Amino acid sequence: MNARFLRFAGYSFVLSAILLIGACHKKAVPAPPTPPPPPAAKPEASLTVSPTNVQRGQTVQLAWKTQNATDVSIDSLGAIALTGSRSLMPSDSTTYTLTAKGPGGTTQATARVTVTVPSPQPVATAVPSDLELFQRSVKDIFFDYDRYDVRPTDAAALKADADFLAAHPGIGVIISGHCDERGSADYNLALGSSRANGVRDQLVKLGIASARIKTISYGKEKGFCSEMNEQCWQQNRRAHFSLDQ
Repeated sequence: MNARFLRFAGYSFVLSAILLIGACHKKAVPAPPTPPPPPAAKPEASLTVSPTNVQRGQTVQLAWKTQNATDVSIDSLGAIALTGSRSLMPSDSTTYTLTAKGPGGTTQATARVTVTVPSPQPVATAVPSDLELFQRSVKDIFFDYDRYDVRPTDAAALKADADFLAAHPGIGVIISGHCDERGSADYNLALGSSRANGVRDQLVKLGIASARIKTISYGKEKGFCSEMNEQCWQQNRRAHFSLDQ
């Protein structure tokens, strides 16, 4: 009985020893792997322009802000700071595009300004004075030697004078009679008066009120030409118009 018990105990001891030795040689469980770092954040960007509507020649303020970016640029400006602003004077309507780059990718932002071209200001046109209009439109009437009747060749000019005066009823006129240097002073004063009055009477017939017309004779005084020849004398034989101011 004791021998069997001893054998059983011996077997148990040997078996326990074997199990213990096997347990001591079992491989250790490895530690779990370290998780990968989180992905880099994508860049964020904002771009504004103020004001958004201007006339050509006015300035605007372009402002921007970025996060998670390492490289920032605006298409028309090139590389810029990560955050900032700039004053610009656009000549035409423009859409600004900002590009922000970083480890997490690329982001874009836009801002648009509308540029209008002012309408050209009308050029002020100087209104001619009554005197300028009168001098430009009313022509003198010329006479043959020792005559005071209006020549047929001057009838059209006298009609144009009447038309101007009719279109400008607020204008009064002075008609002065002139003669060439030949003949006495008294004779030429009378001849000059006949010439001035004859032109006045023709204007009245053409519809101009006589109250708007004054006449005076200078005879051979106050000539328009001083040379002693027929061409010069012809210039002095006239009814001259001036504005009654």
